[in-house]
This record gives sequence, C-alpha cells and structure tokens, in this order.
Amino acid sequence: MAAGGDHGSPDSYRSPLASRYASPEMCFVFSDRYKFRTWRQLWLWLAEAEQTLGLPITDEQIQEMKSNLENIDFKMAAEEEKRLRHDVMAHVHTFGHCCPKAAGIIHLGATSCYVGDNTDLIILRNALDLLLPKLARVISRLADFAKERASLPTLGFTHFQPAQLTTVGKRCCLWIQDLCMDLQNLKRVRDDLRFRGVKGTTGTQASFLQLFEGDDHKVEQLDKMVTEKAGFKRAFIITGQTYTRKVDIEVLSVLASLGASVHKICTDIRLLANLKEMEEPFEKQQIGSSAMPYKRNPMRSERCCSLARHLMTLVMDPLQTASVQWFERTLDDSANRRICLAEAFLTADTILNTLQNISEGLVVYPKVIERRIRQELPFMATENIIMAMVKAGGSRQDCHEKIRVLSQQAASVVKQEGGDNDLIERIQVDAYFSPIHSQLDHLLDPSSFTGRASQQVQRFLEEEVYPLLKPYESVMKVSF
Repeated sequence: MAAGGDHGSPDSYRSPLASRYASPEMCFVFSDRYKFRTWRQLWLWLAEAEQTLGLPITDEQIQEMKSNLENIDFKMAAEEEKRLRHDVMAHVHTFGHCCPKAAGIIHLGATSCYVGDNTDLIILRNALDLLLPKLARVISRLADFAKERASLPTLGFTHFQPAQLTTVGKRCCLWIQDLCMDLQNLKRVRDDLRFRGVKGTTGTQASFLQLFEGDDHKVEQLDKMVTEKAGFKRAFIITGQTYTRKVDIEVLSVLASLGASVHKICTDIRLLANLKEMEEPFEKQQIGSSAMPYKRNPMRSERCCSLARHLMTLVMDPLQTASVQWFERTLDDSANRRICLAEAFLTADTILNTLQNISEGLVVYPKVIERRIRQELPFMATENIIMAMVKAGGSRQDCHEKIRVLSQQAASVVKQEGGDNDLIERIQVDAYFSPIHSQLDHLLDPSSFTGRASQQVQRFLEEEVYPLLKPYESVMKVSF
C-alpha cells in the first residue's frame, strides 16, 4: 500500500471535509495538482526574472518550462520523494525529467520555502477570494429576509427568558452585523497578505547576491519582479527561512471569528425551530428521524454548529506553531500546517455554503409568533396600563397594587394549571379599570412595543450593509 493509504479506496480514510462537505472549487485550491502546478509556476517566474536580469538562461529553457507546467507525473514524484525523503527536491527532479534542457536552472538560487511558502500565500489569497463572495451572498440573503420582516413583532429573549418585543427583521440584523464584521476582517486579512518573495535559506538573499555578483539592485529587482508576477503588491522585507507564522494566526483568527458568528446564528435558528417560530428549509423527501417520522430536525443548522466548533479550535494550531519557531525556522511547523490551513478553509467554505442554503429558505410562522406574544404581552403591557389609568385620574400606587394581584393570579393559571395568560380578561371584568377598558386593544397592539426596530433595520441596511456588499455586486448579480 502506498504511504498514507489509497485515498480513493473505500478501505482508506478520507477527510469528510473534502469527500462530503466542501465545494469542488475550494477542494481544488488545496489539491496536490494546484499546489505542485503552482510550484512549477514559481520556478518559471524565477527563471524568467533571472533571465531578464542577465543570468544565462535561454528562451528555449523558458519555453520548455512553460510547456510542461501541467505535465506532472505524480507517480514519479512520489517515487522520488520516497527515495530522497524531500518533497521539493522530488518535484525538482520530476520537473527536470520532462524539461531536460531546463533541468539545470530549475530552482536556481532558491530554497524549499521559495516554492513552499510562496505557494501557501497564493493559496491563502485565492481561498480568501473564494470565501469573500460566499459570505457576501449570505449577508445579502439575510438582508432580504430582514427587510421583508422588519416590522413583524416577535418576542425578544434575554437569558432565553421572555423579554421586551423586537421584530423578526431586527433580530436577523444582529446576525447580519456579526457577519459584516467578519466580511470586513476577511477582506482586511486578504489585502494585508504579503509575498515571501525571493529570500534564500535564512532570509538574507545571500545565494542571489552571489548569483548576481554582489549587485544589490538586481537582487531587489528579482524579488520585486517575482512578487509582481505572483499578483502581490508587496513582499516581506524581513523573513527567516519562512514568512512569519503570525500570518497564519491572522488568517485563522478571522476564520475562527466567522465560526463563532455562524454558530450563534444557527443556534438561534435551532432554538426558534424548537419554538416552532422559524425553520430552516426542509426538503419534500427529507427524513428527520429514522424512528420518528414526524420529526423536522434543523440538521443544516446543527451541521453548521458542529463544523463551526471545529473551525474555532483550529486557530490554536498556528498560535502554538508561531510560538515555537526557533530562530530562523524549525520544521515542526510543516506537518501541522498541512492539516490546519486546509481544514480551516474547507470548514469555513462548508459552513458558508450551508448557511447560504439556510438563509435562502428560512420559513417563518407568524401565527405561532403571534400566539407567543399574546401569552407574554399582558405582563409587558402593565406599565402602559398604569400610565393610562394615571392619565384617566387614577393613583399610580393603587393601580400598581391592583395589577400586581391580578398578575399573580394570572401567573398561577399559567404555571399551576397550564392555562393561557388571562390577565387582560381579569382587567376587563374589574370595574376599577373601567376608565380605560376602551383603550385596551390599542394598549396591547404588539407594534407599539417594538420601539424603533423597523427604522433601525432600514437605516442599518442602507447605511452599513448595502455599501459593504457593493463590491460584490457583479459576483452576486444583484444591485445595491
């Protein structure tokens, strides 16, 4: 059996992130083909820049490398790595085998981290470019949902206990606000990425200074040219053998923060599903339980929570890796990074794809929401009732005592007898409250208890959300 097992066989372990959850495009970015093709592209860019700056590299050698970027013999590379115990040199030899004329100038002056670290930075950038529009799309879908339900009253909860009313749209804006912060943070981290560049074994560029016979300017030009070819605006001036592993901390920190946001959102949806006020999409043929056919489990939200927990823990890997990188570099970062970087992005990709599916099909049950409001609103309306009685000439203290007694009686019916809240019915038959009996319907209108929620939704969407989404209009094919 090959080292690591046959990953295409049902007899070998395969990561569910790749085989079950993540999108094909994200899996490809972290694939061997993309990685090693990028190595070859980096070797080509290095050779082109070295030729431009005067090293004896021919056009024929450059063309040979260009023609074989995709011609990767993975079997030969695996055999070479088994023989050499070095992945980069295995691919240098494999590339050289199909480029015999260029073999002698491949990897000229470079160290393994020239291809390894620069490829990782390219992959991080491209993976972030995949996540950003996906997150923007989720925000856009939730914004549509919030706008449509900006004025729909619902019972608010603090400590998961009934609190003052809010609206369904306003609650959704709590979710959107967190995701907007994540979008800004992902964009910032993406734009702050710098290329490792052409730095040599310990970051001093000594090998390239020797190649160019001590010409500082040419070494700087080489670094700049390769950086530009790779599509980066800046490269690190200072590196050891690797780029600082603090970069990995920055990237995985914002992904972990995204995980926290998604976990909170999907937990709210799961709780609302239990209350029967809101549900995620449920397919016509979907089965909720193998034993209980009536079940409608929020399995998408549960999946998001499950994977979000994994995503949040992954930031511990780069934190610990960065802390133990001795001097210019130690290799105990390598195996860890192969796992945590890919898993973080595949996990983030999965939860965003799933959350988009949820956000596009959220179902709200207004009658259930209305019923729960009716159960709790009488207690919340007591302050308004007291104020109305005072305006009608009553005593604030007398009214407070009357309502206290009636409220306790109503609460007893709810808690001891399992009945409905009948506080309003008790007020309606109590002669003391006759001056305001005609006002009770108005005093109990749920929309009068939601404050400025609907106006806040409108202002938030117009001033903060839509401007943030505008750069993604072409990808989402919408206009803000």
